Amino acid sequence: MFGMMMQSQLTLTGIMRHAQSNFPNSEIVSVTADNPQHRYTYREAFERSAQLANALQKLGVRPGDRIGTLAWNDYRHFELYYATSCSGLVCHTINPRLFQEQIAYIVEHAEDRWLFIDPMFVPLLETLAEKLSAVRGYVVLTDSAHMPETRLPNVHCYEELLALETTEFDWPQLDENSAAALCYTSGTTGNPKGVLYSHRAMVLHTYGVLLPDVFALQGNEAVLPVVPMFHVNAWSIPYAVPAVGAKLVFPGPKMGCGETLSRLMQQEGVTIAAGVPTVWLALLKFLRESGETIPSLNRVVVGGSACPWRVMEEFEHSHGVYTHHAWGMTEMSPLGTYNARVPDSLPAEDARALRLKQGRAAYGVEMRIVDDSGQPLPHDGEAFGALQVRGPWVCERYFKAEESALTADGWFDTGDVATIDPSGYLGITDRTKDVIKSGGEWISSIELENFAMTLDGVAEAAVIGVAHDKWAERPLLIVVPTPDTEPDPRAILEAFEGNVAKWWIPDDCVVAGELPHTATGKISKKDLRQQFAGYRWPEEVTA
Repeated sequence: MFGMMMQSQLTLTGIMRHAQSNFPNSEIVSVTADNPQHRYTYREAFERSAQLANALQKLGVRPGDRIGTLAWNDYRHFELYYATSCSGLVCHTINPRLFQEQIAYIVEHAEDRWLFIDPMFVPLLETLAEKLSAVRGYVVLTDSAHMPETRLPNVHCYEELLALETTEFDWPQLDENSAAALCYTSGTTGNPKGVLYSHRAMVLHTYGVLLPDVFALQGNEAVLPVVPMFHVNAWSIPYAVPAVGAKLVFPGPKMGCGETLSRLMQQEGVTIAAGVPTVWLALLKFLRESGETIPSLNRVVVGGSACPWRVMEEFEHSHGVYTHHAWGMTEMSPLGTYNARVPDSLPAEDARALRLKQGRAAYGVEMRIVDDSGQPLPHDGEAFGALQVRGPWVCERYFKAEESALTADGWFDTGDVATIDPSGYLGITDRTKDVIKSGGEWISSIELENFAMTLDGVAEAAVIGVAHDKWAERPLLIVVPTPDTEPDPRAILEAFEGNVAKWWIPDDCVVAGELPHTATGKISKKDLRQQFAGYRWPEEVTA
């Protein structure tokens, strides 16, 4: 027997229409290259999305065509999100920080028909244009006064395209399983892989983000996504915020500038912001040096990599801001887990240990850990295993792949090694490819890095496994000092004693000027392993 309910489709068009009807006067504020502070309403934003949808039709696009973007977080990129997906096209956001070869590969693999690009990326595309066989033309995201001279073929000015069109568009009735957006993994091993999101998955994911124990967004808030819109759809913030009618604040190309972020937060009354740890380190440094505060800000969300405890402490003690860990991946749209506010009644050490974990699964995501033979392991907080997930916004197969990406019994292997405790809290201990196995036992590089980051004089820290004659592998700690400090490697290693298992303590510490990072801001363990491929342990370590 089936239920007798309406069969309305879950599409991003529904979010757009909801925002238009219920929150037409809510604001979108953004920094752009040609306007230091652009401000308009949801009504105006979606009218311009309709103009863009009309322009795209005149450019000859067809349902299912991929429309690529190389753009920062601003209002024009927001308009693109909805104009493409809601008209039956696929919004393909491209990370401009990738290597040129990777960008060319991604555009070709996706078969992007048109590329919408910020002016600063025009020179980059000029060097790649001959390699992009499927691209029919380019649209520069600016007005005529700021339109750069370019050798790109069939190039258009964004504002000139929109000026020719009406603000009315006949949005099609879309199947909720039709494709809405496309993102590629960062390609740390092999070529990047495409993840093709359906409307249904993205709407359900938006509901997941809005849950009370996740982002818990409300209409009276102002939300600043510092996470790039080219990084897994900015964690669904461009969909979740309009769904509740909150103010949306975009930092444009200056998302890594602590001063810009502070100014935007203060001026626009930002209550919640989301980004990777390096962003918050930059913001805290500016606040520390300037003496400024952000009274409106009450919480930040950290994803992409583990958040150092000192970031959480400084936010809370100096600014009254609570820091939430979140975890996910491109293949998960990306929400997997969220660490909600822990009970105030917990002892300080217990609260700290809990907050450093990645949190509980959001409703819609199931998790398990398995051993080398694929057998489930207990959720006791002690057993380490390969983390696998499943749910309605989890990738089933990669774009253009013939084979499923799932295990035989229908789970997606995340490539992470983790524990899950009896209360459901996830603790990521390593990536499978980064795990350190010493004498047959696993050592968590993430836990060692988290502790190193609590030490004075340490700005960044990474731990990798290095070959060892006796133990097969041992952990090597690499640290970047804070400005104007000269940390003592021996003192750093001695600080681990009594804080982690003795056999976990790294056998050596190297002070470096910087650490390599991926295009998404994570520390690149792959590059570190190559950099230290010829490393030799001190004699006292191998003895």
